[in-house]
Amino acid sequence: MTLSERDLKVIWHPYTQMQTAQPPIPIIRGEGACLYDQNDKCYIDAISSWWVNIHGHAHPYIAQKVAEQLQKLEHVIFAGFTHEPAVELAERLLKILPANQAKVFYSDNGSTAVEVAIKMCLQYWHNQGLRRTKILAFKNAYHGDTFGAMAVSGRSAFTAAFDSLLFEVEFIDLPNEENISNLKSQVSNLKSDLACFIFEPLVQGAAGMIMYEAAYLDQLMAHCREEQILLIADEVFTGFGRTGKAFACEYVSVDPDIMCFSKGLTGGTMAMGLTTCAQHIYEAFLSEDRLKTLFHGHSYTANPVACSAALASLDLFLDDATDANIQRIAENHRQFALKIKDHPRIRTIRQTGTIIVMEWETGSDTSYFSSLRDRLYQCFLDAGIILRPLGNIIYILPPYCISDEQLHYIYGKIIAALEEI
Repeated sequence: MTLSERDLKVIWHPYTQMQTAQPPIPIIRGEGACLYDQNDKCYIDAISSWWVNIHGHAHPYIAQKVAEQLQKLEHVIFAGFTHEPAVELAERLLKILPANQAKVFYSDNGSTAVEVAIKMCLQYWHNQGLRRTKILAFKNAYHGDTFGAMAVSGRSAFTAAFDSLLFEVEFIDLPNEENISNLKSQVSNLKSDLACFIFEPLVQGAAGMIMYEAAYLDQLMAHCREEQILLIADEVFTGFGRTGKAFACEYVSVDPDIMCFSKGLTGGTMAMGLTTCAQHIYEAFLSEDRLKTLFHGHSYTANPVACSAALASLDLFLDDATDANIQRIAENHRQFALKIKDHPRIRTIRQTGTIIVMEWETGSDTSYFSSLRDRLYQCFLDAGIILRPLGNIIYILPPYCISDEQLHYIYGKIIAALEEI
């Protein structure tokens, strides 16, 4: 029995209609920007395995640091105890985050990092005896698949079965020159009810890599700050270099009150999430009254092995060579965009840092469930490229170690697909 056959007998895969899906491809090993199946066929991981792998697969430096940590301490309860990797990671991250970020709360993944942020904001007001329970978010947002994270995400086919169970959220359009004044008025009208504003800075990932200008986000954040509405920057996707800077919030002048991280945090080595906050958020929970405690935690909070992987990933991320690779990828993307922007099958093409997005011209059929999506996905798999279209939208989001040769091979196959599909 093959590995795929064994898999289908026992495993339920994410975001997969198991009745109609093709058998999963068994991956045996990874190296750099490539993954290899049981026949040693190479697949270029052009989406960094769901946006997590920023340094390449099976990176020897991260593997070394993880192995060393496993020989010392694999885990310890994080209530009442601490350990060196957790403290060092918090210290080092806070040095490179916006200056107002003061405390780190560890969790397990991006969704839980968002859950923590939401709970921090709601209880921040509750601890002061104020009832501000509504949350402001962008239309088409995606913040995760747990219930709180779903609630602040845009309503769609993915949330339809649960919509009646999700708490009320005020959804607004992405800011631009035409609507920024109206958005500010909306915020002012709701201010007494709003606990916080959560947003994906610059790029809405799962919505189709929708991009918007930092200048108008900055204005909106500043207005929320004036109205005493807490700001949550969800950098689970955009953090650690994806937008061309270390963090997308570096493009704005207003510092968020709370930030969420996961995905690239450990270089794609293992699951981990964290939420950082400003000092005034933390202080709202300091009290002789134990009922003002932030009642949240996970069994694997601040797992030492995950912290060690994150520290190793941070070492690599802060190396000058990584920044050079980020800028190199961005420039390659820019040149490719110029080359194909006038192609009749391209509706739009957009880029922010290492993220490039092409929207196929398909008439009215642009949904996530478009048949074009499956045809494109299989076409690229056959060519040894892992791309996961969002409906009629193709995006490239590679590990920073990807070579120019590999990038140009991907670009070439996209051009071929434009002619053939």
